[in-house]
Formats: sequence, structure tokens, C-alpha cells
Amino acid sequence: MRKQLLIFASLTFLAPGVILGCSPRDTQTQAPEGTQTQTQTQQGTGTLQVRANGEDFAREGFVSKDGWNISFDNVYTNLGDITAYQADPPFNTEAGSEIQATEKVVIDETKTVDLAHKGEAGTDSILVGEAPNAPAGQYNALSWKMVKANEGPAQGQTLVMNGTAEKEGQTIDFVLNVDQEFEYVCGEFVGDERKGILQPNGTADLEATFHFDHLFGDAEKSADDSLNTGALGFEPLAALAQSGKLQADMARLQSELSAQDYQKVQEILPNIGHVGEGHCREITQTTTNNNSEPSS
Repeated sequence: MRKQLLIFASLTFLAPGVILGCSPRDTQTQAPEGTQTQTQTQQGTGTLQVRANGEDFAREGFVSKDGWNISFDNVYTNLGDITAYQADPPFNTEAGSEIQATEKVVIDETKTVDLAHKGEAGTDSILVGEAPNAPAGQYNALSWKMVKANEGPAQGQTLVMNGTAEKEGQTIDFVLNVDQEFEYVCGEFVGDERKGILQPNGTADLEATFHFDHLFGDAEKSADDSLNTGALGFEPLAALAQSGKLQADMARLQSELSAQDYQKVQEILPNIGHVGEGHCREITQTTTNNNSEPSS
């Protein structure tokens, strides 16, 4: 797969609150602020960062499976309930089991980021939050939620994509709003380097990665590649544009796309969240009754 890009330049500048979770044998006890548990004292602590990456697809643009040259001005997403785990045994998303955590770190902050822009000092990923006193060790699982933003450019939405699509002399300015909430539960980062190995007094990072080629497809892959056969492409969206402009939310997509194309959207969005190339298990959030159920 092409070099990847993720979810967004930070739009809020809140100091992150960090909750350090205890081992399962002491889950009800939280160390007072400024102190360490006995386990943390023995193994040491460091700074654990969680970053978001929308890959080059979001930052630099790409050609969809059906020939539309897509470039994003912004890809806003609102992230919350970010939790990193030291899991033993390692968490397997395909096994259907729960994370067995020996240590857990929660980034107690909800933040909107713009995945279409680079992070600090031109880095590909964007810092979402960090835990300055995380227990040292290997963090081999990560979970987070995409939740509706209460303010800012993504207000009321979990994901906002705006940009331009061009094909054969036709130009469409588009804004796509997604208000459905998602929860991603992921194992170890898969990529060119290992992530999440925190040494005492050191710094390590984990990455939430967003794959937008799953939605639009990728012209650099063959038409019969599984990514392209499952992708929506941009042509069905272009058909909804009027006078070179398209603004659509999930309600409009449901009413104006074909049933087959809308079903594709419903299947794709829960699967854009990854850890590098590592897959995640997605739990669709049902906001009407505060219950959630695994996606199909």
C-alpha cells in the first residue's frame, strides 16, 4: 500500500488530562497526582504519545478508483477516549476476545485534528495527546472513539472531509459530513518500525491511522484489487453534485445514493481506522440508547 497519511492538524489546545490505569489486581486504586504506584516505581515511567495519521492520501491527494483526482483542504475528525494498553497475551483483533491489560493509560481529552495537514515540525502524524508518567513497557494495543464534536469546524460531526475532485475538465467542490460515532479497538502497530515500546525516562508513540483509500479506492491498484472492489469511488458522489458543488451528510447519502452504494458507505466507514497496516475491531456507537454492538 502507498505510504500512508492520518486523521488532522490539532484544532484545540487543551492540556491533556491523563489517567493512569492500574493492573487488573488493583483496578480500583488510582495513584494521587504527582505520585507513582509501587509497580510504576519498580519499572519506571516515561512519556507515551498518541498520534493520528491520515497518510499521504489525506495530505497530498490521490486518484480514486474511477479516475477522480481528489485533493483535501481539510479532513477533520474528533477523537476521544483514547486508551493504550500493555496486553498479555497480545491482543488479536480476529480472535473475538477482549484486551487482557496489565497496564492501561487513558488520554483524558477529546480533540479535533485535521488529517489533511502535517504535524509538528512537518511530521506526518499529529499529536493528539500524551501521558507524561506512563509505566514503562510495551504498549501493544490501542483503542479510541470518533465522537461528535461539540464545537469547532467539525461541530456536530465525527468526520468532515472537504476538498476538490477533478476529472476530464469537470471540477466539484465537496463537503462530506459524517455524524455516526465509531469505536476502534486495535492490536499492535504494523509498519516499517515498531511503536509503543516505552523505556524508563524515555518517549514512545502509538498511532491511530486512517485509510481513506478504503472509501474512494486507489487508481494505482488494479481494478480487481480487493480494496477497489470494496470501495465506493467518487463517481456516485459526483452524480449528486449541482453546479459543481456537493454538500452531503449521511441522511442525504442514504436518501439519494443507491441502496447498494449506501450499504458500501456503511461498511467502509467502520473500517477506515487502523494502526499502521494493522486492522482494528470496530464497535458502532448507537447514540440513541447508549448501547453499542459490534459491526457486521
